[in-house]
Amino acid sequence: MNKPTHRSLNLQQIFTWLMADGIILKEDAKTQFHATQGLLKNGPATMHPLTAVAQAKLHSAISPHILLTLDWLTEWAAGKVNMPFYRIDPLKIDFTSVSDVMSSSYATRFNILPVESTATTVVVATTEPYNTEWQEEILKFSRKEIRLVLANPLEISQYIVQFFSLAKSIKDARKSNKNDANLRQNFEQLIEIGKTNKQVDANDQHIVNIVDWLWQFAFDQRASDIHLEPKRDISVIRFRIDGVLHQVYQVPATIMIAMTARIKLLGRMDVIEKRRPQDGRIKTRTSEGQEVELRLSTLPTVFGEKMVMRIFDPEVVVKTLPELGFPLNDAKRWDHLTSKPHGIILVTGPTGSGKTTTLYTTLKALATPDVNVCTVEDPIEMVEGSFNQMQVQSSIDLSFADGIRALMRQDPDIIMVGEIRDLPTAEMAIQAALTGHLVLSTLHTNDAPSAIMRLLELGVPYYLLEATIIGILAQRLVRTLCVHCKSPEGEMVDAVWDTLTEGWGISKPETIYKPVGCPECRQTGFMGRTGLYELLTVTLPFSKLITENADIHALRHQSIKDDMKPLRIAGAYKIIEGVTTADEVLKVTSSLI
Repeated sequence: MNKPTHRSLNLQQIFTWLMADGIILKEDAKTQFHATQGLLKNGPATMHPLTAVAQAKLHSAISPHILLTLDWLTEWAAGKVNMPFYRIDPLKIDFTSVSDVMSSSYATRFNILPVESTATTVVVATTEPYNTEWQEEILKFSRKEIRLVLANPLEISQYIVQFFSLAKSIKDARKSNKNDANLRQNFEQLIEIGKTNKQVDANDQHIVNIVDWLWQFAFDQRASDIHLEPKRDISVIRFRIDGVLHQVYQVPATIMIAMTARIKLLGRMDVIEKRRPQDGRIKTRTSEGQEVELRLSTLPTVFGEKMVMRIFDPEVVVKTLPELGFPLNDAKRWDHLTSKPHGIILVTGPTGSGKTTTLYTTLKALATPDVNVCTVEDPIEMVEGSFNQMQVQSSIDLSFADGIRALMRQDPDIIMVGEIRDLPTAEMAIQAALTGHLVLSTLHTNDAPSAIMRLLELGVPYYLLEATIIGILAQRLVRTLCVHCKSPEGEMVDAVWDTLTEGWGISKPETIYKPVGCPECRQTGFMGRTGLYELLTVTLPFSKLITENADIHALRHQSIKDDMKPLRIAGAYKIIEGVTTADEVLKVTSSLI
């Protein structure tokens, strides 16, 4: 292919290529060209011709007649100019190092963005493959080999602003704090710093900008948790996305301290106290105006305070049970259980398995004007106006058991206990159920039948369990396949399917979906999570097996006879539905082998 004589990629050249490849028919080209040209003329002065083509919402003339999206067009154009296509993933870019390659104004002038920088090479994303007049200047300045890649024009424009703005805030904040040795707070200095009462300027505008960016970036990336992890020199920021931790950025230790101080200040926590764990919460809004709640937790470590921010979306409590992943049959059985006037319902599973979400969703549905819903939690996960929520306060000897005792004098209909951790809490929960209240709580066990054994181990008499337990729900969360890119061309060996469905006689599905990766899911192949549920309803035959020397195998066998589907079977049905993969199901249910 001959190199065009013009300097910039223009609409005429793009349409010529589209016709040459048969993507646009010659008889339609004139009409489509003029329509796209109108979008380009009426749009922003900086609009790229590829963006205009994408906004025209054209479809390929070649079967299967796909929509010509900007990502597709950019990747296709990269092939036409013999240049690698680069998909910008902000989680994998070191903003500070790439911003050293050129200034923000220079990047904006040529619409280019450095995306990788090593000791010998700089990778620069561009939208203009033929406009390379800047290369010689950058080559002299950086003394590194320059490798050009073609990237989505809108992403380049967006990240030029974000990357350079953040990098400037980091550098400026570092300069303003570089002479303050007291900001370095490793283990050896911890007591001394506590004595000096030295406060970091948490209101420094650079720190404010960094924290604001951090939250917005976390919301954009669908993070459920933000980890600020102090290290000796360079501290780490990590996001948990769909249950998996990703390193996002590294910042100087002094900046991390200032960021933590800023967040503690906003969360009404003691900024000076760094030697003991603290909890706090912040309410903020996304750029779209959606309200989000962050629960804060700090922990003193060798190199300073580690902070974790758990992000709660208030919209999650208005989801229906099927939206959380409940099969319709289990959703009906769960609704029947929670409509009973008294008894104990337990939700079990490891930390991060979605127990709190299930409980809040259930309580939200139950909290009608004629019902008094009271909770005792440690900590309160989400503030909900339709509940009466109480926080456990160990500092003043207000335990779960004390909380339940107090709530029983508040004329409750439904009581939610954050967690049954010990015998006093279990006894008070049972007392509440025996006196005519519906009690919901959580417990840490691998599966539903094991909850009975756990309570027996705590010392609860078997006859009280037989009289009060009405249902147990075990659950896990699995990543769901991205609906935009999952492929029906996956494979699964028979042995894996047999491991999942042993003894259940479920036929392996003809179509097995596999993750692929696209811009929507950040190339992971997964987007979001769904629940696997194992619902045990206590029947008369099951309750007769609850004895002082109960046999877990007999309990499990009877619960299956009573229509309980084990977690792995729930996972198998999710695979059949094309929602997730065998690897995901096996990963979260490995403890059940």
